[in-house]
Amino acid sequence: MMTSSFSAKRRRKDRQFAGLCLAAVMTCLTILVVLLIKLALDGYRHLTWHFITSPLTVRASTTGILTPLLGSLAVMAVTAAVAIPVGVGAAVWLEEFNTRRTRLSSFIQLNISNLAGVPSIVYGILGLAIFVRWMALGLSILSGGLTMSILILPMVIIVSQEALRSVPSSYREGSLALGATRWQTISRQVLPAATPGILTGVILSISRALGETAPLIVVGAAGYVTFLPTKVWDRYGVLPLQIFNWSRNPNPAMTANAASAILFLMILLLALNSVAIWLRARARQRRA
Repeated sequence: MMTSSFSAKRRRKDRQFAGLCLAAVMTCLTILVVLLIKLALDGYRHLTWHFITSPLTVRASTTGILTPLLGSLAVMAVTAAVAIPVGVGAAVWLEEFNTRRTRLSSFIQLNISNLAGVPSIVYGILGLAIFVRWMALGLSILSGGLTMSILILPMVIIVSQEALRSVPSSYREGSLALGATRWQTISRQVLPAATPGILTGVILSISRALGETAPLIVVGAAGYVTFLPTKVWDRYGVLPLQIFNWSRNPNPAMTANAASAILFLMILLLALNSVAIWLRARARQRRA
């Protein structure tokens, strides 16, 4: 009797805990759905092709997001060009060449994990000190891209390490047994097998950087730029900062433009995340 009573009590607690978890999930989904519906109702009327392809102006009826959108894409291009090779290279060294765990490698690994949780504004201050002032790159796209590359670099390294660890050791052993060198094994066997996981992490990292504002404000993202950026030395605006400026404007038409820009940015981020999910699913199918 005591055993059955105890089992019934445990099952009741399990059901209560499962109910609490379900309530938490439903609360998050409800908030998300309400937010998306509110954004769609406020912004879908202004989210037109003309709004996406028009440059920034002072008039709410004629302004568009082309200028800050190109600024964001230019910054992300510099970010990807720096963060991807450096991050993947660091992950390869830590996982493939650093076979013996030393104090130096453990220290590097610990700091990479810690840097992934540092607030983004700290990276903005670091970029201001190093790229804008010390390297004299100015308030340019290059400074913003280098700053954002430092921001996402820990995440790229960690995700790339996980992707490399997921590659079966038989790939390495078979390649080495056939006479291939360590670098041939890594470049022709390990990296191709880990590429879907690495790309997934890179896309998610770029998605995070695309929505960041605080570091770019520190390193020179302008609130109002009317010309389209053509060089990495140009001043630039970014879409999140332009959304913030429009949302503070007392003009209701500008607020509607902010809602439309938010809706476009969310669609863009969801598209990037969907690509990451598709790559991960495709990699699992190939392994199966």
